[in-house]
Amino acid sequence: MNERHAGKIVAHYERHASDWDADRRSCGWNDKKWHDRFVALLHNGARVLDLGCGGGMPVACNVVAHGMWVTGVDSSPSLIALCRERLPDQEWIVADMRGLRLPRVFEGILAWDSYFHLDPVDQRSMFEVFAAHARQGTILMFNTGPTFGEAVGSYRGDPLYHSSLDPSEYRQLLARYDLELIDHSIEDPQVGGRTVWLARGR
Repeated sequence: MNERHAGKIVAHYERHASDWDADRRSCGWNDKKWHDRFVALLHNGARVLDLGCGGGMPVACNVVAHGMWVTGVDSSPSLIALCRERLPDQEWIVADMRGLRLPRVFEGILAWDSYFHLDPVDQRSMFEVFAAHARQGTILMFNTGPTFGEAVGSYRGDPLYHSSLDPSEYRQLLARYDLELIDHSIEDPQVGGRTVWLARGR
């Protein structure tokens, strides 16, 4: 059953694009603490790859406000349209992040509130995507569940899939792809209970 729901994430976000965007903007930015940490590790003019960028609010807008450039990737054409309207000078791409292969690297990579919708197999293979777009010193930040498992919640009456690897496996993947762990927080109460990984390319 979880495999079936995992395959519906792309359609889910396109179907609920306007609701997701409105809810994200209206519920308050309780995860700002980690995004402030992320941008503080980057320099003015840095290039940031935002995987699963949604409508660009508030994350991409915050990156741009700090003098950086964003390449945002999302599978939802409707959400990318919102990004283009809000931040027309940035780069926006309609694509599935699992198959992304851009011919350049970035100083920062985000996979925030998006990576955890992938099933365990795709989560593992995403590290190849991270590594393909990183160089020495690249800052990577993503969030996951606290322990290995899959869960199906709901959003506006539709099933919504999440999964997580075991923390030990994330550490192994980071090491395998030459990403040094800077910080890790499990179910951080200050950011809505998110489990966060912050790493740097070696």
